[in-house]
Amino acid sequence: MRLAVLADVHGNLDALNAVLDDLALQSPDLTVNLGDCFSGPLWPGETADLLMRLDWPTVRGNHDRWLVGRPDPIGPWEADSLPHLTPAHLDWLGTLPATRRIDDIFLCHATPQDDTTYWLHDVRPDGLFVPSEPARVARLAADVDAGLLLCGHTHLASVVRLPDGRLVVNPGSVGCPGYEDDHPVYHRAEAGTPHACYAIIDAVGDGWSVTFRRVAYDPLRAAKLAASRDRPDWASVLETGWLPKP
Repeated sequence: MRLAVLADVHGNLDALNAVLDDLALQSPDLTVNLGDCFSGPLWPGETADLLMRLDWPTVRGNHDRWLVGRPDPIGPWEADSLPHLTPAHLDWLGTLPATRRIDDIFLCHATPQDDTTYWLHDVRPDGLFVPSEPARVARLAADVDAGLLLCGHTHLASVVRLPDGRLVVNPGSVGCPGYEDDHPVYHRAEAGTPHACYAIIDAVGDGWSVTFRRVAYDPLRAAKLAASRDRPDWASVLETGWLPKP
């Protein structure tokens, strides 16, 4: 079996189309989407139309949940995208489950427990974004007996093999190679490349082989659109893989 894993498209239609072209060369048996589909200052409506047509098995991300629930105050990424989404787009988001099981594969956005906790990375008190301690990764996987566990949310590609042989994989972000956040303390996640990222996972014997795909595309159209919508953080990270200097 060959599995393609996508996450964190965030309305970047150009990056998603580049991944689709690459997928055609990889010929996966199944493609799954780990959520955070539309939020951001790019092409949320067009991305929604495309993802709904593709109809991949998809789980709900935190930004998907916030689009549907509309907390007060609403976040800036949701404020950017809501004017471009239709009731049908939001209804589709509302049908997405928080987690999903497909045979021996478990899908979630962030962790099995919730959609906002980092899993394969963690934030130190000084704000440094670092790989999680192995014991922490295993603890968050304790209630899931699947052999392959998939997550997104951090936008950084990573894989961890648990002591019992299970594999936890984050494919990285298709459409947004970095962000900054102030919870629990200010920190920055940066992929260091503008490529559209996803993963190909092949069943090999009793285990899995993981290949991270970094797909080149021209990010300038997206970066210019973000800049025109007064989002210099997005414009910088889309073009370079790095946020503006603090």
